[in-house]
Amino acid sequence: MKAFQPPERILMGPGPSNVSPRVLAALARPTIGHLDPEFIGLMDQIKELLRYAFQTANEFTFALSGPGSLGMETALVNLIEAGSKVMVLQNGFFGGRLKEIAERYGAEVILVEEQWGRSFDPEKLQEFLEKHPDTDIVAFVHAETSTGALSDARALVEIAHEYDCLTVVDTVTSLGGCELLVDQWKIDVSYSGSQKCISGPPGLSPITFNKRAVEHVKKRCSKVRSWFMDITQLEGYWMGEIKRSYHHTAPINSLYGLHEALLLLHQEGLVTAWDRHRRHHRALVAGLHSLGLHLLVPPGEQLPQLNAVKIPEGVDDARIRSRLLNEFNIEIGGGLGQLAGRIWRIGLMGESSKPETVLRFLAVLELLLQEEKLDIQGGAAEKAAREVLEGN
Repeated sequence: MKAFQPPERILMGPGPSNVSPRVLAALARPTIGHLDPEFIGLMDQIKELLRYAFQTANEFTFALSGPGSLGMETALVNLIEAGSKVMVLQNGFFGGRLKEIAERYGAEVILVEEQWGRSFDPEKLQEFLEKHPDTDIVAFVHAETSTGALSDARALVEIAHEYDCLTVVDTVTSLGGCELLVDQWKIDVSYSGSQKCISGPPGLSPITFNKRAVEHVKKRCSKVRSWFMDITQLEGYWMGEIKRSYHHTAPINSLYGLHEALLLLHQEGLVTAWDRHRRHHRALVAGLHSLGLHLLVPPGEQLPQLNAVKIPEGVDDARIRSRLLNEFNIEIGGGLGQLAGRIWRIGLMGESSKPETVLRFLAVLELLLQEEKLDIQGGAAEKAAREVLEGN
């Protein structure tokens, strides 16, 4: 047995994304106690940086000690009581997970389905709320990682509020990568992940509750069914004014890394980061089109940071992904659920969203598809992508 030395990969899957050397260096800083005054000061800075990333003034904004799935469960378990009526909007794999969690906590779930690979139609939400006006919570995925579809969160939240519903919005893949305005869009609860467009270490889940959602939690008739995820318990740990109460031992070094990643985002600027993701998405799509490849999601509904590409007929999904990884150190993702074997999921998230990443991937994919006997003109993909990157 010897020390583990991971290979250097270009991470272009659905997450995690590559991590900046600055973040890696932050992770290696000396560990201190989780109630050390210096660490508490760091927690306060993380809250402020997360408010910037979410574009919110919510006091209840912090990082959960667990992945985005913990954020999803925390959002729901705090709002749901036995008999709560939850409308889940599903246009991909992760909408199904929202449904599964809500059912486990005793909610009556109304599932409203949209075609996988399409944005969720706000008119469909309006139609179902008219049929179920006593709905308590509307939950949906803003940026569906399984399909690359981006829904209009602002419109969906506005409709939900017409029926006095609380809203839970999954922003695991959108935070830091495309426009997200929690306060302006009046989102009640939103959660995310540290490992995607933030490019922090995996295993943390930023989350934010507005005042309306917090009041709902504090007026519950029953205790939150999870002690660890109860935000009224976490409040004393993340938001005590002078002395923080013990809740759990936070992942100290991971929070160092998250802090550094959020600093990088703040220094770049949110709008600049959103524009960067869009520009590299356009370059990638131009290159893919030159290879005869097309996205699952139609224009206008595409998520810039996660591109679901239809696999050409006769091309072996697993063989291409295996060769990319093992021969070229490039990781991309396969399809989930009903899209397994039908799409590749190509991420351009955070630190992985760079011109050199796009150009390297297209050059390698072109080579592999030529070896699969597809009729492809050599150099076409790189040329098409460069034209976009150079503003032509």
